[in-house]
Amino acid sequence: MIERVPYRATDLAIPYDAIRTLPVEVLLDNVRSAYNVGAFFRSADAVGASRLHLCGFTARPPHLKIAKTALGAEASVAWQGHDDGVVAVRSLQLNGCSVAAVETSMRAVDLFEWQPAFPVGVVFGHEVDGLRPEVLEICDAHVRIPMLGSKHSLNVATAGGIVLYELLRKYRALVGRQGCLP
Repeated sequence: MIERVPYRATDLAIPYDAIRTLPVEVLLDNVRSAYNVGAFFRSADAVGASRLHLCGFTARPPHLKIAKTALGAEASVAWQGHDDGVVAVRSLQLNGCSVAAVETSMRAVDLFEWQPAFPVGVVFGHEVDGLRPEVLEICDAHVRIPMLGSKHSLNVATAGGIVLYELLRKYRALVGRQGCLP
């Protein structure tokens, strides 16, 4: 009798070092802590994300608090400043990105079940208030990180790291199934 082995996404995955750039754009809309912004630079660098978009009152380099947590990643990750997050989301969409709000909402899908279309943009908002309704309204998808404990949210930079690494995992498996890098 032949034993059936379940399919695992990693069976067809390419080596991580074959990925030069992860086709993911990260948009921070009114993130109030410059330390969190620095942590996003560090995570974006770690996964090879394409670009950070810093919107509204989100701090921008050069900034001492960003530098403290970014540890130099603010110099290696492409970034762009925008006055308005809504305009930035629309711009990503016009340039071929599907855009997902990382937010717990009635229409949010579980991060681990979400099947993003690359290139993709992910939007994170204010640490207390979350994403503004006008930003949520125009996003193509809403994605939530499953929460099993008594708390219903994570630090925004922690959430960003989780989402970025899940996108790296999914992209690696997708490219492996296609047999070549796009």
